[in-house]
Amino acid sequence: MTKRLYDLAYGRAGDKGNISNISVIARNSAAYTEIKAKLTAERVKMHLGDLVKGEVIRYEVDNIEALNFVCHQALDGGATRSLRIDQLGKSLAGAVLYMEWED
Repeated sequence: MTKRLYDLAYGRAGDKGNISNISVIARNSAAYTEIKAKLTAERVKMHLGDLVKGEVIRYEVDNIEALNFVCHQALDGGATRSLRIDQLGKSLAGAVLYMEWED
Protein backbone atom coordinates (compact mmCIF):
# COMPACT_ATOMS: atom_id res chain seq x y z
CA MET A 1 0.00 0.00 0.00
CA THR A 2 1.42 3.36 -1.01
CA LYS A 3 1.28 6.13 1.54
CA ARG A 4 0.78 9.68 0.29
CA LEU A 5 1.53 13.05 1.86
CA TYR A 6 -2.22 13.68 2.11
CA ASP A 7 -2.31 10.98 4.80
CA LEU A 8 -0.34 13.43 6.99
CA ALA A 9 -1.53 16.85 5.84
CA TYR A 10 -4.10 19.10 4.23
CA GLY A 11 -3.25 21.57 1.49
CA ARG A 12 -4.18 24.99 0.19
CA ALA A 13 -2.94 27.00 -2.76
CA GLY A 14 -3.03 30.61 -3.78
CA ASP A 15 -1.53 32.76 -6.49
CA LYS A 16 -0.21 36.20 -7.31
CA GLY A 17 0.89 36.82 -10.86
CA ASN A 18 3.26 34.03 -11.87
CA ILE A 19 3.85 32.87 -8.27
CA SER A 20 1.97 30.09 -6.52
CA ASN A 21 1.84 29.61 -2.75
CA ILE A 22 1.30 26.04 -1.62
CA SER A 23 0.53 25.42 2.04
CA VAL A 24 0.93 21.99 3.60
CA ILE A 25 -0.85 21.88 6.96
CA ALA A 26 -0.14 18.89 9.22
CA ARG A 27 -3.02 16.84 10.59
CA ASN A 28 -1.27 16.59 14.00
CA SER A 29 1.98 17.43 15.80
CA ALA A 30 3.68 14.13 15.00
CA ALA A 31 2.88 14.57 11.32
CA TYR A 32 4.31 18.10 11.38
CA THR A 33 7.56 16.88 12.87
CA GLU A 34 7.89 14.32 10.06
CA ILE A 35 6.84 16.70 7.29
CA LYS A 36 9.15 19.44 8.53
CA ALA A 37 12.10 17.04 8.49
CA LYS A 38 11.43 15.51 5.06
CA LEU A 39 9.52 17.94 2.84
CA THR A 40 12.15 20.26 1.42
CA ALA A 41 11.81 22.96 -1.22
CA GLU A 42 13.97 20.84 -3.50
CA ARG A 43 11.67 17.85 -3.08
CA VAL A 44 8.59 19.94 -3.90
CA LYS A 45 10.29 21.42 -6.98
CA MET A 46 11.37 17.97 -8.20
CA HIS A 47 7.88 16.55 -7.64
CA LEU A 48 6.20 19.36 -9.59
CA GLY A 49 8.73 19.06 -12.42
CA ASP A 50 8.24 21.37 -15.40
CA LEU A 51 5.23 23.08 -13.81
CA VAL A 52 7.60 25.21 -11.71
CA LYS A 53 10.33 26.84 -13.77
CA GLY A 54 11.72 29.11 -11.04
CA GLU A 55 12.87 28.91 -7.46
CA VAL A 56 10.87 27.23 -4.68
CA ILE A 57 11.26 28.74 -1.20
CA ARG A 58 10.02 27.01 1.97
CA TYR A 59 8.69 28.91 4.97
CA GLU A 60 7.95 27.22 8.29
CA VAL A 61 4.82 28.30 10.15
CA ASP A 62 5.34 26.48 13.43
CA ASN A 63 2.45 28.09 15.30
CA ILE A 64 -0.07 26.37 13.00
CA GLU A 65 2.17 23.39 12.15
CA ALA A 66 2.37 24.17 8.46
CA LEU A 67 4.86 24.74 5.69
CA ASN A 68 4.37 27.29 2.93
CA PHE A 69 6.12 26.86 -0.41
CA VAL A 70 6.45 29.90 -2.65
CA CYS A 71 6.90 28.68 -6.21
CA HIS A 72 8.21 31.24 -8.69
CA GLN A 73 7.43 31.02 -12.41
CA ALA A 74 4.82 28.40 -11.65
CA LEU A 75 1.73 29.69 -13.46
CA ASP A 76 2.85 30.04 -17.08
CA GLY A 77 2.80 33.83 -16.83
CA GLY A 78 -0.19 34.18 -14.48
CA ALA A 79 -3.95 33.91 -14.66
CA THR A 80 -4.51 36.56 -17.31
CA ARG A 81 -1.74 35.25 -19.60
CA SER A 82 -1.75 31.49 -19.22
CA LEU A 83 -3.47 29.03 -21.52
CA ARG A 84 -3.33 26.27 -18.90
CA ILE A 85 -6.58 24.69 -17.77
CA ASP A 86 -5.67 25.61 -14.16
CA GLN A 87 -4.06 29.00 -14.68
CA LEU A 88 -4.48 29.91 -10.99
CA GLY A 89 -2.54 26.89 -9.73
CA LYS A 90 -5.25 25.63 -7.37
CA SER A 91 -4.43 22.04 -8.29
CA LEU A 92 -0.75 22.41 -7.29
CA ALA A 93 -1.55 21.77 -3.61
CA GLY A 94 -3.31 18.57 -4.62
CA ALA A 95 -0.34 17.58 -6.75
CA VAL A 96 2.04 18.05 -3.81
CA LEU A 97 -0.25 16.13 -1.44
CA TYR A 98 -0.33 13.22 -3.90
CA MET A 99 3.44 12.78 -3.45
CA GLU A 100 4.43 9.28 -2.38
CA TRP A 101 5.57 9.26 1.22
CA GLU A 102 7.76 6.82 3.11
CA ASP A 103 7.87 6.51 6.88
